[in-house]
Amino acid sequence: MRLYQMQDSGNCYKVRLAAHQLGMALELVDVDILKGESRTGDFLAMNPNGRVPTVEFDDGRTLPESNAILFYLAEGSALLPDDRMARAQALQWMFFEQYSHEPYIAVARFWQSIKPGGYKEKKDSFPYWHERGYQALDVMERHLSSHDWFAGGQYSIADIALYAYTHVAHEGGFDLAPYKAIGRWMDRIRSEPGHVPMDWRP
Repeated sequence: MRLYQMQDSGNCYKVRLAAHQLGMALELVDVDILKGESRTGDFLAMNPNGRVPTVEFDDGRTLPESNAILFYLAEGSALLPDDRMARAQALQWMFFEQYSHEPYIAVARFWQSIKPGGYKEKKDSFPYWHERGYQALDVMERHLSSHDWFAGGQYSIADIALYAYTHVAHEGGFDLAPYKAIGRWMDRIRSEPGHVPMDWRP
């Protein structure tokens, strides 16, 4: 499989982490979104939405959207629970990640730590991003106060999806120190077999 990606993207990290833990080989193709490389004609032919990550399979088919890729990779593995309700819960939290978490925590991180001059350009947006991002962290903290994991009582793609941007939330100006349950959960994830950090490359 070929992964079109940006190394410091949490959405791309999800795919690299899951693939490594599942023993799946990935060929990385770096795409610099800051230079418009995801908006070329060739890239848009693979993913009309013009975003990374996008996976290209040996038969030429492509699959964009990080959580869809996670679901595909995890099929038949321990990262996707067998129980019907637990599988639905994994999807529940993955939808939460993309709707209530990523648009604020990941976006604040992008403009503060990745886009040159981004904080100055978007400083008026940060109070709103932080308000909504902390709301998402509060939801996670409440769940993790009584659960070790997000779906089916086991480490799954739901945890990978939420970990990717949570563990670097400080790069967007979020203070995780008060979130003790989230901190313990992140420690559990780092202890999982095959865990690799965001800067790791196969």
